[in-house]
Amino acid sequence: MEKIDHLIHAKWIITCEEAQALLENHALAIRDDKILAILPSKDAERKYQATSVHHYSSHAVMPGLINSHTHLAMNAFRGLADDLDLMDWLNHYIWPSESKWVSQELVYDASLLAMGEMIRGGITCFNDMYFFMGATAEAADLSGLRAHIGMTIIDVPTAWAKTPEEYFAKALEFYHQYKDKKRITPTLAPHSTYTVSTEHLIKAKEIADTHRLKINIHLQEAPAEIQQSLEKYHKRPLERLQEIGMASPDLIAIHMTQVNDNDFDILQKTKPSIVHCPESNMKLVCGGCPVEKLTRLGINVALGTDGAASNNDLDMFSEMRTAALLGKTVANDPKAVSAEKVIKMATLNGAKALGIDHLTGSLAPGKAADLIAIDLEQIETLPLYHPISQIVYASSRYQVAHVWVAGKQLLKNRELLTLNEKELLNKAQYWGKKIKNSV
Repeated sequence: MEKIDHLIHAKWIITCEEAQALLENHALAIRDDKILAILPSKDAERKYQATSVHHYSSHAVMPGLINSHTHLAMNAFRGLADDLDLMDWLNHYIWPSESKWVSQELVYDASLLAMGEMIRGGITCFNDMYFFMGATAEAADLSGLRAHIGMTIIDVPTAWAKTPEEYFAKALEFYHQYKDKKRITPTLAPHSTYTVSTEHLIKAKEIADTHRLKINIHLQEAPAEIQQSLEKYHKRPLERLQEIGMASPDLIAIHMTQVNDNDFDILQKTKPSIVHCPESNMKLVCGGCPVEKLTRLGINVALGTDGAASNNDLDMFSEMRTAALLGKTVANDPKAVSAEKVIKMATLNGAKALGIDHLTGSLAPGKAADLIAIDLEQIETLPLYHPISQIVYASSRYQVAHVWVAGKQLLKNRELLTLNEKELLNKAQYWGKKIKNSV
């Protein structure tokens, strides 16, 4: 018998490969940090001798969810300012609070809290954009999650940097520190076209091209952003990015709720990835991303939660359900944004956006053992006819029982294995009291 590290048996395995596969009574053979094989459980028992054997007899095993847009440290401001439009929320509540409280200590503590929430919600990889990136990277290293960490560029002084030159210098410093880390990948993150000048957008693109980095940017999120760009530049934000060559497959355009026919033409020609954040967009009344039309045009659409200050959680199960329902409404078609499509938006499409679909995002031999087990034999999800539909339309993150990243278990029977839950709760209460007493 062939020796391996882990053998995971499951009632269902959902591969999320391009040709979607739903396998019953199969097993995953894992050696080192990768999937060695997927085969029927009976065959696996005859072929492999595993150091550890796991039987997920009432579970669906699928790729770990990829949260393609986050601001993790904003967990510290969850519920601080609700029921406002985007610009009011930013200008009068969030940016003043960040100016007062954001620090290395807060970002580390709040990021750990967010990572605990994400692990328990089946998220194995995230794409972040915030300040004090080293604190987020340090937290990710401890948690065991796969992390893409955006090096923020913004023409606004903050506790992190006072000038654009300082933002760029600190970004490059972070890049050189983390470029060779196994689970941590730097990306470049100019905040938006309304907070970063054309000159600095061009510089960001030059740095990204030099170091072969993905670029994250909030783009065409709300009507006010379009209006500001037209008044100041006589062009829509996407047109400005196309002119400087930033619109490309290396661009991760976040939100894209405001899309006209010319935008569709540009997107179809340049093929950036879009990250849809439906619950944040709905809460801030930003509009709805036209997911169905984008995907029909061959544009990759991934899924993200945005930050917990505008959502107010990091719940990708809720995000999948909302994306499916909103997608049908926007397209006026009940067949639009199906369960199968939205589950790929939360897995394989996220990996494609980040440029790591060769590594993760689906379950296949040779890919990283990034996976979750969802207990579907619960009152809330029985009877069960179609596991994929049940996951999207009926299940919750509280049914995630087990989480693995790179062959290491991070959650076992809902218990965090790499993070101390009591410490996370204490830190959350500490920051909550401190911030509340100053408001």
